[in-house]
Amino acid sequence: MSRMCEGRVVAVTGAGRGLGRAHALAFAAAGAKVVVNDLGVGLDGTVGAADSPARQVVDEIRAAGGEAVAHGGDVATSAGAASLVTAALETYGRLDTLVNNAGFLRDRMLVNLDEDDWDAVVRVHLKGHFLPLKHAAAHWRAEAKAGRTPVARVVNTSSGAGLLGSLGQGNYSAAKAGVLGLTLVAAAELGRYGVQVNAIAPAARTRMTERTFAETMTAPDAGFDAMAPENVSPLVVWLGSAESEGVTGRVFEAEGGRITVMEGWREGPTVEKGARWMPEEVGEAVRKLLGEAGVPGAVYGT
Repeated sequence: MSRMCEGRVVAVTGAGRGLGRAHALAFAAAGAKVVVNDLGVGLDGTVGAADSPARQVVDEIRAAGGEAVAHGGDVATSAGAASLVTAALETYGRLDTLVNNAGFLRDRMLVNLDEDDWDAVVRVHLKGHFLPLKHAAAHWRAEAKAGRTPVARVVNTSSGAGLLGSLGQGNYSAAKAGVLGLTLVAAAELGRYGVQVNAIAPAARTRMTERTFAETMTAPDAGFDAMAPENVSPLVVWLGSAESEGVTGRVFEAEGGRITVMEGWREGPTVEKGARWMPEEVGEAVRKLLGEAGVPGAVYGT
């Protein structure tokens, strides 16, 4: 693998398993020093085994000749997110790239979705993106104001559920849609400080998706597992490197060997009356517009 991240320091949240682990290993292979964050919780956010998955990933990286340090803080708290940035600065003297990836699921149909399950999922996915981004951005802004403008990168993790919605995942879909809005705002606000912010909507087999991808999918050429999380990481490594200069405020779908630039809400067909509409006039106008508009993508699970 190209050492395109040689000398860079990368923090990856939720990096003990699945996509986060794959990203951490890929960044290390590309020459980065990696802060491996993972709280070590179960799929639903409950406290799991005492053996730290972050430590296991650090051991893997070190065994391969790389450099890494474990961080077990809760990045959905201000103290935990701040300590993630501090861990990078105190261990390696800098922070160049932040990959927000931490999350878990508590799936329910809306009528059965408890308020606690809503709050927990929105907290880890959305607040768990906002707080590390906020603390990293504060550091990078200070660097820029001191005349040391960074070549900083942020990669946020959304989902197809955030783009289209997903049955039984109202909390997760809302949080992942929020990640997209946060990405666009952060890219616009932080560019002046040398920070680029992008998002991915990955599809891969992880603890969170193993029921969805129960059957292993393979490409025509034998040996290529299209649902392996490692397929998503090359895009993340490139977005997190200096090589991605000029790419910001974008959303990419990644699955197997496919990378797609996602195009968000844009103005479609429109009609202008030049005066206030009457309710009885609206139906005909809207139906005509819908007839001219493209068909939206289907909600996952329908």
